[in-house]
Amino acid sequence: MGAGPVTVRLARWSAEHPWRAIALWVVFVAVCFVGGSAAGLKEASLADQAVGESGRAGLIVDAGNFDDPAVENVLITSRGGTLDPAAAKAAADDAADRLRSVTGVASIGEPVPARDGSALLLPVTMSGDPETASERVQPLRDATAQVQDGHPRLRVEQVGGPSINQALDDTLGDDFKRAELLSLPVTLAILIIAFGALIAAGVPVLLALSSVAAAMGLSTLASHLVPATDTTASVILLIGMAVGVDYSLFYVRREREERAKGRSGLDAVEIAAETSGHAVVVSGLAVMISMGALLLADDVVFSSLAVGSILVVAVAVIGSLTVLPALLAKLGRWVDRPRVPLLWRLTSPQAGRRPRFWPAVLRPALRAPVATLVISVGLLLALAAPALGMKMKFPGMEDLPRSTPAMQAYDRLTVAFPSNGTSHTVAVRAPAAEAERVGAALTALAARASADPLFAPTEATGPKIEVSADRRVSVLEVATPHSSRTDEAVRSLDRLRADLVPAALGGIPGVEYAVGGDIADSEDYSRHIRDKLPIVMGFVLVLTFLVMVLTFRSVVIALSSIVLNLLSAGAAYGLLVLVFQGDWAEGLLGFTSMGAIVTWLPLFLFVVLFGLSMDYHVFVVSRIREGVRAGMSNRDAVAYGITSSAGVVTSAAVVMVGVFSIFATLSTIDMKQLGVGLAAAILLDATIIRAVVLPSLMTMLGDANWWAPRFLRARPAPAAPEPPAPTPELVGSR
Repeated sequence: MGAGPVTVRLARWSAEHPWRAIALWVVFVAVCFVGGSAAGLKEASLADQAVGESGRAGLIVDAGNFDDPAVENVLITSRGGTLDPAAAKAAADDAADRLRSVTGVASIGEPVPARDGSALLLPVTMSGDPETASERVQPLRDATAQVQDGHPRLRVEQVGGPSINQALDDTLGDDFKRAELLSLPVTLAILIIAFGALIAAGVPVLLALSSVAAAMGLSTLASHLVPATDTTASVILLIGMAVGVDYSLFYVRREREERAKGRSGLDAVEIAAETSGHAVVVSGLAVMISMGALLLADDVVFSSLAVGSILVVAVAVIGSLTVLPALLAKLGRWVDRPRVPLLWRLTSPQAGRRPRFWPAVLRPALRAPVATLVISVGLLLALAAPALGMKMKFPGMEDLPRSTPAMQAYDRLTVAFPSNGTSHTVAVRAPAAEAERVGAALTALAARASADPLFAPTEATGPKIEVSADRRVSVLEVATPHSSRTDEAVRSLDRLRADLVPAALGGIPGVEYAVGGDIADSEDYSRHIRDKLPIVMGFVLVLTFLVMVLTFRSVVIALSSIVLNLLSAGAAYGLLVLVFQGDWAEGLLGFTSMGAIVTWLPLFLFVVLFGLSMDYHVFVVSRIREGVRAGMSNRDAVAYGITSSAGVVTSAAVVMVGVFSIFATLSTIDMKQLGVGLAAAILLDATIIRAVVLPSLMTMLGDANWWAPRFLRARPAPAAPEPPAPTPELVGSR
């Protein structure tokens, strides 16, 4: 191979040996996928996922090796008015008789009446592995439905962990199937509109899908070093489709543009490799740095997401530099076939028409850069301001979709039996000789809590205390009548941790205790994220700054890149708070506000947005630098860079916004927030940031954009590909 940058040498070899390059890529993808399947997935354990005091509580409970079978409940209530005790008892007896003959039922408890007489509860213990109970609960639900048919004047429902999980699995499974079915055709349709040709539209999708397949296998292998979680595959698909399509889009558009100028297929591929290929490498490195920062969060979920994302981005970059040039060289002008007549005339590089929309958008930034910059930045800062009031919480049971009978029954259960709703787990480990003393202390603790309005009254059967077989671990469930996201629920946790638990257990020799549960998980994880967010952000900012300095040999470009991306992320945070911490958008997006942002979202959103937005930034600034190197004035270079990249940046952004918006249609609040946050941020970044703020800033700074200390200044660069003359209407007075 001849001289030139590595991207050009790789592209030249692939273009000259297309079948070899394509065959090597197919073998690489197959080996990765098959190898990962053979190695198997290692999932994160409870110890891997433990965070804070709630994590310690979970480990203490796990050390007790409790027999914790899955439990269902038959809830009997009146359809209106007062519940008839005799009719309720008859229905409970009928349910018990039917359920005893159902496979998978281990035992049936005695009916428990509610304190106010509004309900009767029949507990049912399932046999077998509790982890698979949701897969075996349907026969129990069928038996309960038969009881309902026999007692039409009563409401007979089944509710419990397995039935709720089954209902949620069905709902979320349908959600994700719909998202998967929609995302691919939406992406393909947008690319067809962008290219006006079916093969050109299919190439980016093909590269993205093959990159995802290879990364799935590699991430399975990597799970033996960094355990995986159940969200890793979804994130690989999300990130892989985004960057895979983007990188191919940049490359294919540039190759078509050069061919339209009359260059040969090989020359067009080499120029695309030298320009867009270089931008792809820098963008990929920026995304990998951003996602790699998640490793500093000291959290197995984020570590797993980081590894999966880094792998899929690395594979997409490699594919863009190797198999993509081979495909383009082999296809030649067939890449523009078959053409969609109207779309082809509008999008073809041969169309020869000067753009009108983007010059109109750019005109204020080029003619009045200071005023345009102040106004646009002011608007973005105003949009970001609500982020200062951001609250973070885990979604609770009250945030799950209420469209299923199981969740509707759960609501009635918690009203009639408050102790079956939200609860705290007091986990205690002490020498076996102290077991009786621990039991007495926990009983006294339950009595004190029962007298406090922050906690639910203890049931007539007494406090729920479990003791392990070796008598070293004891667990007490302390219920609260308040939903998990309320201030009262948090105060009940603080009361337990700061007062009730230390007072009850502090004097026992060798005792170790911790308070866990859903509320504790949310509070501890929120604190963990707040502690780690500055570290992760600092790592991303510093390394991204260094990459941009080395790429563009300009301190000013690097600093402006950081500032613009922070502005974009801040605006996205503010928009999330505006939409989801209030209730004005509930009807529009179909959710019930939890008054907070999902705990893990701000950290994840920051690294994803910071990485993905660098795609556009590197591509646009690279085109501006081409203009500068070709001898254009700074203002004309900015106009050339923005207008020449506007089509591809817009197309890439529309693909991302379209795919991310699908997530906003899912049922769960965390997926809605993720979809809205990503879609809004990409839209803001590709429009206001890149088309208004960036050109006005670079126009205002002039030649200072390219300042760097002497030791960083680049050697004289070879002549850049000659850009077209700037659009006349963009050239204002100097």
